[in-house]
Amino acid sequence: MQSYVISVMSADHPGIVAAVSEALNQLGANIQACSQTVLNGYFTLITIFEIPEPMEPSKINEILRQSKDIDEDYQLVVRTATPSLATQKEHTDPFIITAFGKDRPGIIRDFTQYLSGRDINIADLFGEQSDGEFHLVGQLEIPVDVDVRLLQDDLEEIGRERNFTVRLQHKDIFTATNQLRFG
Repeated sequence: MQSYVISVMSADHPGIVAAVSEALNQLGANIQACSQTVLNGYFTLITIFEIPEPMEPSKINEILRQSKDIDEDYQLVVRTATPSLATQKEHTDPFIITAFGKDRPGIIRDFTQYLSGRDINIADLFGEQSDGEFHLVGQLEIPVDVDVRLLQDDLEEIGRERNFTVRLQHKDIFTATNQLRFG
């Protein structure tokens, strides 16, 4: 089986994931992974799927466009998945970074350039401005040979210089301390 990646963007409304998954099902696709989010009314979805018989991504796009479930306003990009693009997670630990403070231009640039310079991959990132504040949450893949205490000190210093509060926690600790507990 050949794997492919599809990216979908549209104005948000109910039923987009259902429509895309139904169109992929009609191709005989098996969805291996997906991630979806909505930002300020814009829907995005990225899905990795495999189909029994290899075909050109442009042909897949053409077939999907013919599906009654796919809205003509959906922007679709299909490409062949390259297994070598997967990150080397076995040599990294998952960490969560949270940062918040007064909104101003350059916040995402400042943090991401620092992380990139340390060869730290961002697996997931969410940022949002609200009432003059900016909130940033990201999942990082930190190489196991990085001194996390020094990294945290550096990130907190970047935060102090920008009047931001920054926290870095191993994903397991973040999950344990942020779980909702009922009765």
